[in-house]
Amino acid sequence: MTFKFDISAGEFFELIRPAVLVLSALASIGVLTSARRRFVNYVAIGWALGTLFFPLITLPLYLIARFILQRSEPPAHAGAEERKTFSSSPAPSWRIAIPLVYAAVVLSLIAFYLYWDHQSVDSHLARAAQAKLSGKRGGTIDEYRAALKLEANPHTRKLLAIELADTGDWTGALFELRKAEQDGETDDLMAFYIATLLDSLNLPNQATLEYQRFLESRACTQPLPDKRCSGASVRVQAAQAARRPR
Repeated sequence: MTFKFDISAGEFFELIRPAVLVLSALASIGVLTSARRRFVNYVAIGWALGTLFFPLITLPLYLIARFILQRSEPPAHAGAEERKTFSSSPAPSWRIAIPLVYAAVVLSLIAFYLYWDHQSVDSHLARAAQAKLSGKRGGTIDEYRAALKLEANPHTRKLLAIELADTGDWTGALFELRKAEQDGETDDLMAFYIATLLDSLNLPNQATLEYQRFLESRACTQPLPDKRCSGASVRVQAAQAARRPR
């Protein structure tokens, strides 16, 4: 039996990112616990925060610093140093409480960030793009709708309309395109998209008006017109010929 894994680089990154953040947090907590035995609190917290944000850089540097510090301590005074450290160290409850508080704060912030990021507009749009690449049209539509609930962006609305049109929901697609155009979408192909939807809905007269509007847009009046302009021109000429008296 063979298994086929169909996952994009973006999906893989989204899957491993929470694990990377949690591992960085655990490494940071471990560094704080270890560093407080050798450094003053503010230095220990600096090492911990550095490990949290830059684990691949700070953690090796901390291990090197700890190794150098251990090698530089004279063996003969090891017992005296231990007694000094013990006598000047905070109470055992504080030695445990500070790392626990730090762990609770860091893990809570990571959980809040992951939740906020998962619900953001950019995250919905990224998942929509991934779903589209994977051929999951239903997931693409759901993510675009979720993004529109957070931000009524005309470009996102246009992308939703295109997906709806591909599923055969021409009425829904036409509504979204009209709304996107009303909200300020500047794509020169908007009139063409609307015209093709009107044709699909068997509304030829309205479609002809949109084709004519498309022919007057920048897409068709520029030196190198869009390839769809010729088809729109044929469509308008045919409509005009049909209306001429015989």
